[in-house]
Amino acid sequence: MPRRRKHYPPVGEAAGKKRQVAAMFDAIAPRYDLLNRILSAGIDQRWRRQAVDLIAPEQPRRVLDVATGTADLAIEVARRLPVERVVGVDIAETMLQIGQEKIARLGLNDRVILRKGDAEKLPFSDAQFDAVLVAFGVRNFENLERGLRESYRVLRPGGVLVVLEFSHPRTPIIRTLYRWYAHHVLPRIGAWLSRDEGAYRYLPASVEAFPDGPDFLQRMASVGFQELLWKPLTFGIASLYRGRR
Repeated sequence: MPRRRKHYPPVGEAAGKKRQVAAMFDAIAPRYDLLNRILSAGIDQRWRRQAVDLIAPEQPRRVLDVATGTADLAIEVARRLPVERVVGVDIAETMLQIGQEKIARLGLNDRVILRKGDAEKLPFSDAQFDAVLVAFGVRNFENLERGLRESYRVLRPGGVLVVLEFSHPRTPIIRTLYRWYAHHVLPRIGAWLSRDEGAYRYLPASVEAFPDGPDFLQRMASVGFQELLWKPLTFGIASLYRGRR
């Protein structure tokens, strides 16, 4: 079977990006979970657990998972916390379909709901959620500030936003090794398993363009978030960010 040749989203913030992001993730959806486990050696699951750990002290009852993908994070919340409802939104329909199948297999249909939705125009009224989570999604926003403002809007006063995202390792040797892996190994494995090398070349390029660390905290502060926290994970390959409305 020949590899797909497609146009992939521009990195960073750019007009028209969200449509291409949706098409890209729909294309790789059938192998998305498998590739995550292989390419991260399973560490991505630990990172998601740590994201849930950050909202657990808030004892949230209603949680929103933005850019939910195949719903791994929404499922983690529902399994570990006594929430009333977790709502996951994403613009990629095939990812949502796979996520819904996982939710049904786990018997979580009564607590986890998936909806197609745009992170920059969320289909919810103001102050609906106690916590908002975004895992590996903010770097794909067409307009980062607009997406953060929407998360702020749907949070109740005092609610928290937690973002899990890839970042730039600060230690030179780790940064060099990770860049080599991301640019040379990751696309080859991605192409082999998904037959879509372009998607796995977009990933490291989008990580490099993302304003991580203190720069991202400044973006959060600019839309109103307070009590900001930045926590690098696994030598800085990923980071957790938290802000309170």
